[in-house]
Amino acid sequence: MKKIKEFFKNLWGGIVRHKTIAIIVVIAIALVVYFVVRNITSQAEAAGALQTAAVERGTLTASIGATGNVRANQTAILTWQTSGTVETVNVEIGDEVQAGDVLASLSQASLSQNLILAQADLVTAERNLETLLASDTPRAQAQLALVNAQQNYDSVKYTLDSFLASNRGASSEAIQNARAQYTLAQNSLEQAQNFYNYVKDRPDDDPEKAQAYTALYNAQQSADRAQNTLNYFLLVPSGRDIDEARANLALAEAQLEDAQREWERLMDGPDPDDILAAQARVDAARASVDMAQISAPFDGTITDAAPIPGDQVAPGTTGFRVDDLSRLLVEVQVSEVDINTIQLGQPVIITFDAVLGQEYHGQVVEVAQAASVVSGVVNFNVTVELTDADEQVKPGMTAAVTITVQQLENVLLVPNRAVRLLEGKRYVFVLRGGLMERVEITLGASSDTVSEVIAGDLAEGAIIILNPPAELVQAGDRPGFFMP
Repeated sequence: MKKIKEFFKNLWGGIVRHKTIAIIVVIAIALVVYFVVRNITSQAEAAGALQTAAVERGTLTASIGATGNVRANQTAILTWQTSGTVETVNVEIGDEVQAGDVLASLSQASLSQNLILAQADLVTAERNLETLLASDTPRAQAQLALVNAQQNYDSVKYTLDSFLASNRGASSEAIQNARAQYTLAQNSLEQAQNFYNYVKDRPDDDPEKAQAYTALYNAQQSADRAQNTLNYFLLVPSGRDIDEARANLALAEAQLEDAQREWERLMDGPDPDDILAAQARVDAARASVDMAQISAPFDGTITDAAPIPGDQVAPGTTGFRVDDLSRLLVEVQVSEVDINTIQLGQPVIITFDAVLGQEYHGQVVEVAQAASVVSGVVNFNVTVELTDADEQVKPGMTAAVTITVQQLENVLLVPNRAVRLLEGKRYVFVLRGGLMERVEITLGASSDTVSEVIAGDLAEGAIIILNPPAELVQAGDRPGFFMP
């Protein structure tokens, strides 16, 4: 203590003797003391403000989040197809219905004449279909027609064969004379035809033309008589008879083929095409009749009901909404960056703003194979099915969907908030021996809070800094920062 007093006494004496130098020294000492105290204070504050965590091994659940809306397995908005007055309404909101149930119908008195007559058409069409399916008359008629066609064909063919098989050879004088007369008659006919051809373009009152026509007519008659006489002696039918017999045979053959086709069409029962045609007529008539009512297209629940008895409706007026609530689905849009990690059957966690504090589960049931592009953003549609939905979940609700795409066990994990990105590389800052050291790492799968470390000088239990000072992050490759 005595020495300290002597030091300050001597110091004061020096200050008195050398005032200017003393002032400078005092200022310098004060500055040194100030910066030392400030540095110590800053380090103490920094040490107290740092947040740290130990590197651990654990389970990493990688997931993809998206939002979408709940929809039913099937949905139908049912509208009226014609004008009229609502007579009966058979359901109300919340009712379960089966496919084909009549939900509401119009008064018959308010319908158009065409729809009223459609009921009669339906009865006739159904009767015709029933007859076609049950009656054997068409088949028996086809068989009888085939038998008759065969008999007719055989008769006509016999006649032609008889004509063609008649005697053609005779050497009697009468036959020779008939041939000579036929030859002369043909020659005269040819000459008369030539002469008429020469004058046929003259006026009808021209004497030579009239004479030529008369000569041609007489020559034709003579030729016909000579032909018939020769045919008579030769016992050969006339050419006209033979031509007619051939024509009759061709007709009989065509009729036989038609009868054969009809029999083959009906021999095993009604033709399927006939059944389809008859059924189409029934369906068309029934469709007209059904325009006066609304029926459920599938099993489901009435989720909206508009009509009440007495309402006047027109085509297109909304009647009911039916939803198949046996399955509830959520459709979400997933970025092209993540779509290849989505697979069928992956588990899903679903939450709703409308159902607070409750978590639902589901799975991926459909992944689109083609993208939709909106404003340059490429997304794929992914459909999720809820597996534990209750009455609180309703179609149209907004859902937050988290799809678990990967789950890794016993991997080295770091908090995402501790990772920094510098010049395209990822780093964490680790406390080692009182120093904050920057360590480059390579990450694998990530979740919202942690990431998997697949490479880097980082071991389990290492203390990493969650909020490294900004000046340290920007220090680049400088030496580690000392911590007292």
